[in-house]
Amino acid sequence: MPLNRSPRAAKPPAERPVARAKLGISVVFAVHGAVSGTAASRIPAIQSQLHLSAGQLGLALVMPAIGASLAMPLAGRVAHRLGSRAALRLLLALWCLALVLPALAPGLPWLCLGLAVFGATAGMSDVTMNAAGVAVESRLGRTIMSGLHGMWSLGGLVAAAFGALAARQLLSPRLHFLIAAALLLVAGQLVCGRVLDLRPEPEAEAPPRFSLPPRSALVIGLVGFCAVFAEGAGMDWSGVYLRDVTGAAAGTAAMAYTAFACTMTVSRLAGDAVVRRLGPVRAVRAGGAVAAAGGVLVVAATGPAVAIPGFALIGIGIAVVVPLAFAAAGHAGPNPSQAIAGVATVTYTSGLIAPAIVGGVAQASSLRVSFGLVTALAAMLVLTAGALRSAGGPGKVVHEAPVGTDARADSPV
Repeated sequence: MPLNRSPRAAKPPAERPVARAKLGISVVFAVHGAVSGTAASRIPAIQSQLHLSAGQLGLALVMPAIGASLAMPLAGRVAHRLGSRAALRLLLALWCLALVLPALAPGLPWLCLGLAVFGATAGMSDVTMNAAGVAVESRLGRTIMSGLHGMWSLGGLVAAAFGALAARQLLSPRLHFLIAAALLLVAGQLVCGRVLDLRPEPEAEAPPRFSLPPRSALVIGLVGFCAVFAEGAGMDWSGVYLRDVTGAAAGTAAMAYTAFACTMTVSRLAGDAVVRRLGPVRAVRAGGAVAAAGGVLVVAATGPAVAIPGFALIGIGIAVVVPLAFAAAGHAGPNPSQAIAGVATVTYTSGLIAPAIVGGVAQASSLRVSFGLVTALAAMLVLTAGALRSAGGPGKVVHEAPVGTDARADSPV
């Protein structure tokens, strides 16, 4: 007599390419996050190596925003010409290679130039991979964006942990970044082959080199702006804050970002289930309250024991906001691709200008005042969360094509 099989049915053949694409884009998010985490964990070392003041570091950290703003509108044309898979493979490779540039800089001018290139490759690859993630979500018919961003945070967490170890072992940022760039480049190229290869129809016109985001994207982008500002400040300034404000040692200062990324990772990986239970608006409002409470702890901290939990709470509070902003853009309005690119531009630019603004405010007053601004923006999430109602709920997914058909669609970015 044959044994009874498990009641769980195997995936139909038509669904297998989409499942493989989900795995591929998940690892792409992790690789992208690992590049960010590697860079963020060694900012204090680069500042010390070049003898930069808070104002000079803030000036350098505004350059990625300039590079990203100039380059991000080109991502759509690259995807239109090459197809989304080849475009992602190229842009992710450039992003990994650009990691070494800040560590090779001999002075502030070269650091600014290297960070501009770093930001340009970061922005273009970020837009392309988020659009690819939304396309997979549409074909699966269920929300996955929070989990994908959780993989980004996981990559950043692992990379930041290695960064803390490198700082403790006094490994130079130059050698550390060269090793990390090589490993992440290989990993990224291997997994990009699994990503859906979305191509425009033959008669489709190439997207413009630059176009203003639609109004719906600007409203949704305001929510993402508040969250990503806090994220960018936490990534780039948490280590400096612990070292300069609380007197933490170099290894402990590097752990600030690790705590921040760890809580964000767990929250994002669990985020899809939380959003299904609370809904996007209530989830963002609750998160804003938690992030603001964490900001208060950071501002009030006199030692690492209080500041590190504060950064952890900020990570928890803002975790699901950006994935929900991309989902809202993708499911609202007649042109989801344009809205996604618009929200990505607004939110990503926020993350890149945040470190510069934090540095400028710190130069004029103090880092405590800078993180008072971060706390205020986190509290703004409670007031602006209503803009995410346009997502139509976490279960609403717009299908671009039936599962199992050719993955051909207009350029996703």
